[in-house]
This record gives sequence, C-alpha cells and structure tokens, in this order.
Amino acid sequence: MREERSAQARRRGRRAASVDDTPLVALIGPPNSGKTTLYNRLTGLRQKVANYPGVTVEKHLGRARLPGGERVYVLDLPGINGFSARSADERVTRDALEGRIPGIRAPDAVILIVDSTRFETQLMLVEPVLAREVPTLLVLNMADELDERGGAMRDDVLAKELGVTVVRTDARSGRGVEGVKSFLVEQARRGAGGAGDAGRSGGAGVVGRRANGLASGADSRTGPAVPPSSPRRIELPVLGTFTDRRNRIRLVGQRASYAAPGPSLGSERLDSILLHRVWGPLIFLGVVVLVFQSIFTWATPLMNGVEALVAGSGEWLATRLPDTWWRALLIEGVWGGVGSVVVFLPQILILFLFLGILEDSGYLARAAVIADRLMMRVGLQGRAFLPLLSGYACAVPAILAARTVENERDRLATIFITPFMTCSARLPVYALLIAAFIPDRPLLGPVFGLRAATLLGLYAIGLMAAIGTAFLLKRTLLRGTPSPFLMELPPYRVPGLRTIGLRLLDRSRVFLRRAGRTILGVAIVLWVLTQLPRGPEGPPPVNESALGRIGQVIEPTIAPLGFDWRIGVGLVSSLAAREVIIGTLGTIYGVEDTSDGSLELQHRLRRDLDLGSAIGLLIFFAFALQCMATIAVVHRETGGWKWPALQLGYMLTLAWTGAFLANYFI
Repeated sequence: MREERSAQARRRGRRAASVDDTPLVALIGPPNSGKTTLYNRLTGLRQKVANYPGVTVEKHLGRARLPGGERVYVLDLPGINGFSARSADERVTRDALEGRIPGIRAPDAVILIVDSTRFETQLMLVEPVLAREVPTLLVLNMADELDERGGAMRDDVLAKELGVTVVRTDARSGRGVEGVKSFLVEQARRGAGGAGDAGRSGGAGVVGRRANGLASGADSRTGPAVPPSSPRRIELPVLGTFTDRRNRIRLVGQRASYAAPGPSLGSERLDSILLHRVWGPLIFLGVVVLVFQSIFTWATPLMNGVEALVAGSGEWLATRLPDTWWRALLIEGVWGGVGSVVVFLPQILILFLFLGILEDSGYLARAAVIADRLMMRVGLQGRAFLPLLSGYACAVPAILAARTVENERDRLATIFITPFMTCSARLPVYALLIAAFIPDRPLLGPVFGLRAATLLGLYAIGLMAAIGTAFLLKRTLLRGTPSPFLMELPPYRVPGLRTIGLRLLDRSRVFLRRAGRTILGVAIVLWVLTQLPRGPEGPPPVNESALGRIGQVIEPTIAPLGFDWRIGVGLVSSLAAREVIIGTLGTIYGVEDTSDGSLELQHRLRRDLDLGSAIGLLIFFAFALQCMATIAVVHRETGGWKWPALQLGYMLTLAWTGAFLANYFI
C-alpha cells in the first residue's frame, strides 16, 4: 500500500512537472541547520541566510553546479521541525515531497541536512522522509563543531541503521560538500523518475572517503564506511507519541555510538550576560544606537562619492549630447530620478552589514527571547518577533516569514503589523529629509548625534505603532490566547566574511535592479507628463503640465499636512516603491530648474517645506502602507482582499492623522 501511494504521488508530480525532465532533488532540514548555506554552495544562488528560524519561507529552485556538467535541480524547502502541518512552512514542505505543488513534480531524491551537534532533536524528520522511498542523503552538518566539542558519531553504522547515504559537511567552509555533489551526480546519471529499487535501499552507497579533512560517510577514527546494502530500519511511526519517537532516535544514536558534544562554554557565558533581565535589554539598546549612528557617520563619505559620480556623469553626458528631447529625458528624467535614489545605497548597505553580523552570529535569536517578554503583553508570542525583525529589511519576505507562526490569529496579527517596521525602502526618504531639516549636532558627544536620534525615533514610532495595533487586534478582531514560544537557541558563531560579502552584493543588486526598473520606469513616465501638453514653444511650465495638474487635484487632500502638489505626486508615485518619491522629486525639481543640478534636493525641499511639514512627511512615511508589493503579498497570504484593504485604510488614516498633528503643533 505504501509503495502504491508513493507511486501515485510521483505520477501526480510528473503530470504537474514542466517539459524539463532534469532530475529534481529536494533539500530539507530543520531551521538553523545550515540548509540554505548548503543550497548556496550547490547552486551558486545568493539567498539570504540567517541564524534563526523563519528565513527560508518559500520554495527556491536552482540548478546545481556539478564538476562534470551534469544537470540537477535542487529544491530548497522551508526549514521545519516536523511534518505535523501545524504551520504553513510544514505544509509547503509536505506538499512538495508529495508532488502537490503546481508546476513542480515530486522530487526524485531527497537531501536531509541536520545539525550534527543537535542530532537527537533534529533527526525526528528521518522517518517521514524515508517513507517517501526515494534515494536519500543524510548530511551531518557542522561536523567540525561536533569534533571540537568532544562529540562522536559512527557514520557507517548510522547509514546501515537508517538505510541512507550519510556524509559529513561543514557547509560554511565548504568542507565535505564534495560528498553531496557526488550524490547529485549519481541522481543526474540516473535521470528523472529513475529511483527504482535504489529508493528503497537508500540509493547510492555511503561515500567512503575523506573530503577536505572531514570524513564523508565515515568517521575518521573508525575507518571507511560500507554501503547500506542491508538496512536495518528502526520503525518510527508517524502516529507515535513524541516520547516514543525520541526514544527510538536515541536507540539509533546508541547503535551508531553517538556521543553528544559538550556544552559551548562561550555561548553559556555570553548568554549569562546577553539574556540577563536587566543587562540584556540595555545591551540590545546599545547595539541599536550604534547601528543608527553608523548609518550617518560611516555612510557620509561614501554617499558624497556616489553623488559626485552621478552628478559628474550627468554633466559629462549633457555636454556631449545634442540638445534634443531624448537628451532631456536622459539627463532630467533618468539622471534626475534614478541618480537621486542611488546616492543612498551606502546607508542601506551599512544597515544590512549590521543585520547580517547580528543574524549570523546568533545574537538576534537571543533578541527574540528578550522580546518575548514584551510580545506576550500585547497578545503575541516571541516567534512573531522573527518576521517583525525581517521587516526591517523588507516587508514582503517578513510577511512570508509569518508562516512559522502556528496560531492562525497570531499569524494574521503579525502580517497586519509587519509593514509598520521600518523597511530599507524608507531609509532613503528618512535620510534625505533628516539631512535637509535636522541640524548635525551631537547629543552624547561624537557617539550619538541629533540626526541619529531622529532616525532612531522614526524606527521607534513604527515599532510602537506595531505594538499598539497588535494590542488592539488581539482584543478585538483577533481575540485569542497566544501560544507558547519555544525555540532552540543556536550557539554563537563567528559570521563568515564570504557570506556577509555576498549578502551585501545581493542587496546592491536588488537595490540597483529596483532603481533600474521600478524607479526608472516611474521617472520616465513622470518626465513625459511634464512635457505635455506640448505647445509650439516646447514643453509647458511644470506646474501647468499634465503632471502638475494631477498634483493639483491631489493637493486639497494633503494641504492640511503642509504638502504641496509636488509632494502629492511623490506620495502617489511611491505606491510603486517608497523610495520612488525621491526619484519623483528629483525629476520634478530637475525639470523645473536644472541650473544647480537635479541632485540638490535638500535645498529645494527646504524652500518648499517648513520643519513641521517635513516632520509630518517623515511621520507619514513611518505609518503609511506605500508599497504595492506588500499589499499583493498580504492578499496572497490571507486569501482575499479583506485584510489588505483594512490594513491599507488603517495605516493611511494613521499616517494622515500623524502628519496633520506634526504640521499643526511643530
């Protein structure tokens, strides 16, 4: 019966598959086991990796880079701890293995990666994977740490007990990954759907050789491994109790001579300080202050260099191109719009540098524990802190990360409040307005200045709005008892320079791609609108153009906030992406007066806004849901337009009210 069900699942998957019959290998594992790091090693794709659960929230498909040029696709699935399907992540992984995801067939083989230092807790996934009866590779990751902390494992015995291929790796350094590639090569040569009897006997034999100093498929102290030709499977029934399954896993570990590693003394000592009820929150606050101060102090020289490069290149082109409409489009539209946004790339990279270091070191997992004390008071759990934290990068993946929240009411509340977290798209807007209107004065000497304090305050009001909204939701529309927060803390690790560097490179690509597509497209459309209606003497004054007339229609609704029609056009265009408002203003001001260059937005804004309206604009962006991509993903995750419509209206009302009060009282 089991074989029949497996065959039916594979047939369903093949009907859903594309015409490409390249073998498909699924990569699964618990959160924080190094799964996505291994995926990046195998495929060369650059996906964000963090040291807490909930980062890999969707399936990712990439082609493995194999030494012989063979073709294999690797499907990176969400990190899970079991197949109970209590969370959306677990349902995605289960459906993928059963071939129930449209457009992707059931995998031809499986790579199961676990943290070898936490063998007994992470091997609970093995039985559901073996039930699929396809070639399976068990990857014991972080094997170097297992050895360093006095742990041990007879990999050859483990392979025999489970009937799978076993290799040791250290995915961060790449050691042992050759064994994983050997498994993929064999799947490539077997071809799609060619598991046959190999699936029931574990597929390829254990790779019995050393790879870069780590034993692949064999303990370096026990000699070579042997193929699992006669597997002795330990039955781990899905319906058994957790205790029964845990005891059976321990039995497997005993037969494989598993010796648990000793405690990480460094992690214990750091936790005694960083998780202290008093010192922990104070240290976290100090880290936050350091980050925001660095965004201004470290980025200034880099921003000046980028601005000079953009301005110089624009002037160089202007002197060498004929005086035609397309030169005006290039200089005033493209350089004035896109160039004004690119200037803020250094600040975004500094933010992600700090986030990457804190994530990869394991510190932010501790921040979730600290935050749980506050989250419980507003009706949420500490697990909701993880997607909220991701929201400081971008709301879209943060909302997807809410799938790790098992309680449906908690998940909806998390999705609703996530856009209040200050994403990186808001940072260029904040930086522009703060630099234009907030004097550069020290508050705590050179350590903390007024501009950094203003930026920190904007992040703080977004967080307070999120907390207040969650408190309101959990006592009205989403009333319920929060579920307990349980999370296994990873040991502290030194962040890899290669991983951090690739992450910053990816953020640069994402930012520039966005500037080159969304912002460029909007800038061109806006420039065209400034040229219409075109008369015999050329384009009209900008306030009489089609763009100016559109802005004047909007102006009455925003005049109480101290905004004119230019800001109104910027607010509408920023629905495509928040930072588009900078490109919009760059285009408008560049068309209106190009004598000083379209990058001098600060001087133009000081002419048209006073301090109250500028603070109001900052508050408006802190609260408003100015992102169509976020609205779209909320619609997808909630299954309708009810929640995104309520979210958009609520945040817009809050933004208008906050901006009005700021303009009135300041």
